[in-house]
Amino acid sequence: MSTVNTMRVITQNALGGPEVLEVAEVERPAPRANEILIRVHAAGLNPTDWKHRATGGFLGEPPFTLGWDVSGVVEAVGVGVARLAPGDEVFGMLSYPWGHGSHAEYVAAPARAFVHKPAGIDHVQAGALPLVSLTAWQALVENAQVQPGQRVLIHAAAGGVGHVAVQIAKARGAYVIGTASAAKHDFLRELGVDEAIDYRETDFSEAVKDVDVVLDMLGGETALKSLRVLRPGGIVVSIVPMGKPDFYEEAERLGVRAVRMLVDADRADMESIAELVEAGKLRATIAATFPLADAAEAHALGATGRTAGKLVLTVD
Repeated sequence: MSTVNTMRVITQNALGGPEVLEVAEVERPAPRANEILIRVHAAGLNPTDWKHRATGGFLGEPPFTLGWDVSGVVEAVGVGVARLAPGDEVFGMLSYPWGHGSHAEYVAAPARAFVHKPAGIDHVQAGALPLVSLTAWQALVENAQVQPGQRVLIHAAAGGVGHVAVQIAKARGAYVIGTASAAKHDFLRELGVDEAIDYRETDFSEAVKDVDVVLDMLGGETALKSLRVLRPGGIVVSIVPMGKPDFYEEAERLGVRAVRMLVDADRADMESIAELVEAGKLRATIAATFPLADAAEAHALGATGRTAGKLVLTVD
């Protein structure tokens, strides 16, 4: 059990499968200027977590503590923090990718990345939302500028980013087409998807035409094929930030737009997300929750790619 000056974290000393994750006790951080110290109540997991666990990704070699989603209570504030105070319930995302470390009992983070948690949702729900919601918002609203009546194709629509993106696109008044396995089509319809495509049985590039916006989660050939279903001037926003230049070259040839992006922590976007939550237009589907100590089990489930919605770690 952690003491008053220490905390439990999930760490790893080697790259590999879920078995490399372990519970460790480390010194509790103190908030620096313009930072808050958050007592974490819930922290979402995302595919980027298991990818970094296995490959190091942006973070290189371990040891490190993963996790970017946070919902919790402000424990202390650093010099200069004016908007938040100890006792405030907050949610937000740590700076991606270098701000990782939310799979812990406490985390120190920039105050301006966090907003007040909507009173109508619990910490599990709030902890599931930040990374996926910011990704979907920045893709659909900031980059694609989705308008009412536009046709929006969302790949992997039952996944973490996908199921949130469907709700954001619907809130913007779009007609939404989503790809997922047939078993998840009822879930897509509950979210508001207008047209569901079984990617295992149907080539979306033959079944869909005249699309204004595509949200691509997969990159590679899927991103390229997505360009070919667009109307002239349409846009594919890929959240796979790196890849071959043929994505841009093909877009130019077809007279459409191609964007690759990486999610960024942003208070204004989090405020917009909180407003959607408060209006009843956005909610995370929780596939499962796990206590912090069972992070390895959560990673193993997430890495199957078969869950709908989000996995969340809870911290007592």
